[in-house]
Amino acid sequence: MLDLKGWKVIVVGLAKSGIGAADLLVKNGAEVTVFDTKDLEALKENMRLLPPGVSVRASSKPEEADLSTADLLVLSPAVPADLPFVLKAAELGVPVWSEIELASRFTGAKMIGITGTNGKTTTTSLVGEIMKKVDPRSMTAGNIGISMAETVQIVPDDSFLTLELSSFQLELIDRFHPVVSAILNFTPDHLNRHHTFEAYIDAKCRVYENQSYGDTVVFNYDDAICREKGLALAKKEKGPKVVFFSRKEKTPSGIWLEDGHIKAEKDGQILDFVDVNEMKIFGPHNEENAMAAVGCCLYAGADTELIREGLRSFPGVPHRIEPVGEIDGVSYYNDSKATNPDAAIKGLLAMRSKMSVLIGGGYDKGTPYDEWTDLFPGRVRKLVLIGQTAADIHDAAIRSGYPEKDIIFCETFDEAIRRCREAALPGDSVLLSPACASWGMFDNYEQRGDIFRDTVRKMKGETNAE
Repeated sequence: MLDLKGWKVIVVGLAKSGIGAADLLVKNGAEVTVFDTKDLEALKENMRLLPPGVSVRASSKPEEADLSTADLLVLSPAVPADLPFVLKAAELGVPVWSEIELASRFTGAKMIGITGTNGKTTTTSLVGEIMKKVDPRSMTAGNIGISMAETVQIVPDDSFLTLELSSFQLELIDRFHPVVSAILNFTPDHLNRHHTFEAYIDAKCRVYENQSYGDTVVFNYDDAICREKGLALAKKEKGPKVVFFSRKEKTPSGIWLEDGHIKAEKDGQILDFVDVNEMKIFGPHNEENAMAAVGCCLYAGADTELIREGLRSFPGVPHRIEPVGEIDGVSYYNDSKATNPDAAIKGLLAMRSKMSVLIGGGYDKGTPYDEWTDLFPGRVRKLVLIGQTAADIHDAAIRSGYPEKDIIFCETFDEAIRRCREAALPGDSVLLSPACASWGMFDNYEQRGDIFRDTVRKMKGETNAE
């Protein structure tokens, strides 16, 4: 464990990870100052969660901190790693860590790290549920649930810790070392933060940079970049074991889909896990998520029967193609977690109805929409647009041959949901799958999804009362 007694540590950002980091630091003897640009009133509730002794600099920019006396700088995921004060800290020799790196120094639990553009939350949750069957003391953290810094204080060292990891969390690791890692896929995302697709890929690939012989990395063989990275890693002398999963073909010593069954080969033995129709989660992307979970759990040591049980019983996660109700023969799905076009593509393709009424739009992350909008003709009855990116999505849809007459602009989210109800026909689906982040209109994608769910249930109640 890291000895922090007497260390002066600057934490930037007082959200979930910043609170967890400050708590862990103080409890291990560090002197902690937290900087946040929000004012005291906005930070009041979060400050109540801090342990005694933490100094909070509200309405303050971190460049005001005295880096010359700092022993460590811990950045929350929302803080870009290329800001001038961060670069200055590195020049001064001050270590700059993510909360994930900090927390990893305080646990002996066997870590399973899962990253990728899409599918992280579902896969991490599924792996976490299966590993709880292996050891009920196992926990899940990272970019999901409670912070890793909070989790490492309670998860036993001889148990498992399953982590959802974003590129923001991985770009500032140092010695972080999972025993099993997985990269699910790569599509352009967060380019407003990473600037180039290559930098985004590099950040994700840091998940396995400290893994070696005896560890395992699970890659999606059907994703060209994952396949390239996996094949290159497999050639590394004394490197980790590389395991591929694929929906399209059998992979040696890997996981594949055969006649609707998820199968795997390990130590020369073929294992049949589940018929995908037995799973509660559905759609091609969830078959990929399930195969990735099989790889993670199998090589973390889970018994095959426990993996089978987990695949059959897992209900899915909120905000990812979540059924929220049916009104007048129309099914409503909350896919608010689709914060980029690739995730939204998966959501639209998962719909079992022939036609959908789709809500799209939100905060602009600098990603193109054309591959998503190319699917609209023949699948989307009406396109209902909100937020900052509405005009860009409209233009992409027109380029894809989608009719102008079927595009509806809405000023408010409530208006968008009600316009969907007016437009949908019996047998259709109404799908909230925005392809954009929620910022600007909502605090986060969870709030966006919660409002959608609540509004649909309210409309259903109004219908039943009539």
